[in-house]
Amino acid sequence: MASESCHPRGLSWLARSCIPADPARHIAVPVPISATATTNPASDTEESPISTLPDELLLECLARVPRASLHPLPAVCRRFAALLASHGFLHLRRAHGRLRPCLLAVSVSSAHGAAGAFARALLQLGASSRHELEVAALPLPPPLLHCAGSSSAFAHARAVAVGREVFLIGCGATLRVDALTGAARACAPTLFPRKKFAAAAVGGRIYVAGGSARTAAVEEYDPAADAWRVVAEAPRRRYGCAGAAAGGVFYVAGGVAVSGHPVGEGGAPRALEAHACAGSVDALHVASGAWAWSARPRAVPGGGCVVGACGAGDGHLYVVASHAVDLSFWRWSGGGNRGGGGACGWVALEAPPVPRGSVGLGTAVRVAMAGVGADRVAAVVNVAAVRGHNAAGGGLALEGLVLVYDIGGGKWSRAPDLPPGFRRAACAAVEC
Repeated sequence: MASESCHPRGLSWLARSCIPADPARHIAVPVPISATATTNPASDTEESPISTLPDELLLECLARVPRASLHPLPAVCRRFAALLASHGFLHLRRAHGRLRPCLLAVSVSSAHGAAGAFARALLQLGASSRHELEVAALPLPPPLLHCAGSSSAFAHARAVAVGREVFLIGCGATLRVDALTGAARACAPTLFPRKKFAAAAVGGRIYVAGGSARTAAVEEYDPAADAWRVVAEAPRRRYGCAGAAAGGVFYVAGGVAVSGHPVGEGGAPRALEAHACAGSVDALHVASGAWAWSARPRAVPGGGCVVGACGAGDGHLYVVASHAVDLSFWRWSGGGNRGGGGACGWVALEAPPVPRGSVGLGTAVRVAMAGVGADRVAAVVNVAAVRGHNAAGGGLALEGLVLVYDIGGGKWSRAPDLPPGFRRAACAAVEC
């Protein structure tokens, strides 16, 4: 737990690390020095308490700390924690050129070794072909330590970025992670338990749909109030779907539509009917609360099954579809046009370059996607043999294959793979 005050001796390195090695780059800051301080010989040997620094100067020091050294700083004292969480810290860090577009993968699993911890993989997506990967194990907040089966609660979690914070939404549990410092805390879970659902952020709020046979409710989460509420009813109860947001529209793609109610008269269980809608997309206009294609959802051409979706800063929806033996990549142009007019439609793009033979009959494909600014789309591809089946083509499995699509150039490139153990990791794009 963070203390109220800062200990000066253990933090003297912080001020020293902020002084440039090159004197020509040093910016002189006038500091008033009292006459008594200059005449006291003992003052040269005493360390000045860092807690006496004004917030402006302390923020300047913190903004220059390397990202890898930020993790323990929020626990130093409450003042440090407040300054690191402030908008001023983010503004100074951006002004100093220390923020880069990154792909953040979060996994809560016992496979990472340390109990009571979650793993974070941060992949810096530089403008050139040079990418940097950082992996760290960070402690779970105390409320989730005693959560029964917390690893299973986050087995099919969805990650949604709101500013610098990433929300890992699981089944009955929510983890909030600061992308810069790694500080985490537990947040309110969804009103309805969900698994393999759609989630995305629109206007600073998070929307979830699907993943439950009991309800078609669409929930909205307000990060400031840490509260969920129901804002709409989805036209289809989808399970195993993917979520995306672009241009003020919340998209729910793929999955299986479930009809009926799991509980009949007298509380007796009742069979549900499943209808394939794996290749279709529903679109909710968040501002009006109206669904664009409630009667007939938009289907991906070629009869493919949507296995990944995301929105990008260019205002378009991007989806990856599986066609049993290969993958395709599509962009939806025109947003959630309720009238059906205009330049709406699917545009075929270059297919993700997965190794030959990795996708085939008897394999399950999962693609976690995230829009990186307005010019790139990142996709984490995982392919595994379906239980009880022998995959065709030799069963070449993929785990944590990271591909980056350049929207302007129309080409895919390969980034470093995620480490082992991140097969079910949820991913989001952040500035870090």
